[in-house]
Amino acid sequence: MKKKISILGSTGSVGLTTLKIIDQKKLFFSINLLSANKNFKIICKQIYKYKPKIFVVTDEKIFKKVYFKFKKKNIRIYKNFKNIKSIKKNDITISAIPGIAGLEPTLQIIKYSKKILIANKESIICGWNLIKSEAKKYKSKIIPVDSEHFSILKLIKDHKLSEINKVYLTASGGPFLNYKKNKFKNIKPKDALKHPKWKMGKKISIDSATLVNKMLELIEAQKIFNLPDNKLEILIHPESLVHAVIEFKNGIKKFIYHDTSMIIPLANAIFEESLNIDLFHKKKKSSIESLKFKKVDKKIFPIIKIKKRLNEYPSTPIIINASNEILVDQFLYKKLPFLSIHKIIMAILNDRNYKKYAIRNPKNISQINIIDKWAKKTTMKKLD
Repeated sequence: MKKKISILGSTGSVGLTTLKIIDQKKLFFSINLLSANKNFKIICKQIYKYKPKIFVVTDEKIFKKVYFKFKKKNIRIYKNFKNIKSIKKNDITISAIPGIAGLEPTLQIIKYSKKILIANKESIICGWNLIKSEAKKYKSKIIPVDSEHFSILKLIKDHKLSEINKVYLTASGGPFLNYKKNKFKNIKPKDALKHPKWKMGKKISIDSATLVNKMLELIEAQKIFNLPDNKLEILIHPESLVHAVIEFKNGIKKFIYHDTSMIIPLANAIFEESLNIDLFHKKKKSSIESLKFKKVDKKIFPIIKIKKRLNEYPSTPIIINASNEILVDQFLYKKLPFLSIHKIIMAILNDRNYKKYAIRNPKNISQINIIDKWAKKTTMKKLD
């Protein structure tokens, strides 16, 4: 029997990678639901090719175009997840809508999913307690598919947290690892988008260049694996072949090595122990002969200074994430210098109203949105 699979964010890089995996095993899957925002051409191609039962299009204008184009076809088109009247239970759901916009759809789809593969770190950072509660309620299995967290998941299998001394998340260093400090003031968006190892979306590419992505991933690891802050560290690893290192108290260190492709954690999470696909026959084999690791240089990555404050209060992660979303957007539109990203995040954490919002422990999405809106509004004010 075919497994029913749904993809939230099917036109993004993770969604497209998932569909490449499905293409190699078409007889194993039927597409239940796909969702996207604006890419009309890709949405249409996916409807024709994969014939999903449901397609959710969240942009109002694109929704109308898609709805009228396919209203006589055997597919239901919705403009949000709330309006979905019925959906068959998914064997696998990929949650890959970027930003905090991915949280509500993730929560709404859990009840229809046996297994959720989360590639949206913002959902975990801002709403992990809600996700965990819903998953427990509906007996849904949660699997992180960011390469770092998937590696941690595999490495700590059959181990107790009490056995772990340190967990190291690796960072490539992005495009500016070997830049001289005097060049940073002239960095343009096109420079920051040229990641030396990974092919990613715009936001995560900028986050990699600033190292904000590792700050967010530290929060994510702390929440998913219940790891205390003092057991989490970041290492610069330019080759991007080792994604996490676990140091056990018995002196043994373990790591997982794989190429810089999201296909690997995604395919292994989809098939779990039964993976037997040659996904990589066209790729050149990478070399394990030279692997380098070094500490984070605070002069190149000043955002590392906020590491001790990442979990200062219950909603500090929501505030950091919200502020960063605005700042990345402004940088991409050339309205903000690259060096201002970390400075303004730090300024938000020192704002006179910061603690008032950070100490809140949100119980639902509405409460999360209030904190998110305050952080974004305050960030915009600091840009004036």
